[in-house]
Amino acid sequence: MRKRDEPVRLTRIYTRGGDRGETSLGDGSRVSKLDARVAALGDVDELNSLVGLAGGLDRVQNELFDVGADLSVPFDVEDRLRITDEAISRLEREIDEANASLPELKSFVLPGGSERATQLFLARAVCRRAERSALAVSDANPLAAVYLNRLSDLLFVLARAANADAGVEEPLWRPGSP
Repeated sequence: MRKRDEPVRLTRIYTRGGDRGETSLGDGSRVSKLDARVAALGDVDELNSLVGLAGGLDRVQNELFDVGADLSVPFDVEDRLRITDEAISRLEREIDEANASLPELKSFVLPGGSERATQLFLARAVCRRAERSALAVSDANPLAAVYLNRLSDLLFVLARAANADAGVEEPLWRPGSP
């Protein structure tokens, strides 16, 4: 078995193993590509791509790989990568730090503003979907969904901060606006 810090070696990208609508999971079992676990893995992968597009969140991208590893095997399989309480606590500290300099919210914030803020808002929306998908995997590490929940909060705060840093006024919801 590969150690946590040992790099993956890919000698061939295509295997043809999924040509009939199945794929292999982290424990070697094969499931339909329509399985809830595979859907959750796809949503986390999409999220990771959007986080990469927004840039500057390398550690989060690596942790999203850990979330994927967590989702790829049932929680009772031992000696696997796992999202931990520490990763969640780190996100909470980052949320608090980034939020400290932002004005108090007095309205709902609409997704938009600067380019980076818009990228972060989009990542947040996909993060919420990934969280719902992770919750549909009944035997997954429950901290995977908690991590995604907290990450969506961080992405929201970072989007607000991106608008502030760019000098762009936050797009706010205005009731009854045409």
